Amino acid sequence: MGVGLSGQRVGYQRVSSLEQNPARQLEGIPLDQTFIDRLSGKDVDRPQLNEMLRFVRAGDTVTVHSLDRLARNLVDLRRIVSDLTGRGVRVEFLKEQLTFTGEDNAMAQLLLSVMGAFAEFERSLIRERQREGVALAKVRGAYHGRKRILGEDRIAELRQRAAAGEAKATLAREFGISRETVYQYLRAGAGHATADSLGVVAGHPGEDGRPATVGSGHWGGAGRNRDGECQNKAPVTHV
Repeated sequence: MGVGLSGQRVGYQRVSSLEQNPARQLEGIPLDQTFIDRLSGKDVDRPQLNEMLRFVRAGDTVTVHSLDRLARNLVDLRRIVSDLTGRGVRVEFLKEQLTFTGEDNAMAQLLLSVMGAFAEFERSLIRERQREGVALAKVRGAYHGRKRILGEDRIAELRQRAAAGEAKATLAREFGISRETVYQYLRAGAGHATADSLGVVAGHPGEDGRPATVGSGHWGGAGRNRDGECQNKAPVTHV
């Protein structure tokens, strides 16, 4: 299926922790909508990735800084790109200068596989070097493992306040931890994370079936109102 340029340009950004700033990933790129995950990319169960996949429609373009921001292994990368292009959504990766439309030839698919495999191999080398460094530190007696950030009392307080409805970002700042760490403590206590605990905001559907995604701390840009019209077309402000 061919993909036109009449739809929205949708940005997807991902950083691994609350402290990292995703602003540079798509700096200077005009976007109608931006979805930002502050989570590890080890799997595809990310709230804003799922929201982005639900939001886009045929004719839209999804813009990502690099392959590893979208997925950290080749299987997930190919599945996500195939799902988007199969629905008529154009996908572009700025760092690798790759664009996929669903009408791609064998060479384009080969490039996706090779570049994705190379990125996965590079991350494997990094993890291997980290393991070697830890092993050497243990031999020297210099490695004592990761310290527990919060004690049991503080963890209990964190879970009680989260259950009472306090914002996860507020809790992360007050306890001096990342939001991902907040989720880890909550998952360890509850066994699973609810949609609310992941910060997913349900908007009213527009005329084209998209949610009206306005006023969220996870993304910026133009949302859609009940009539499906774009609103707040000001440049995206990254935080």
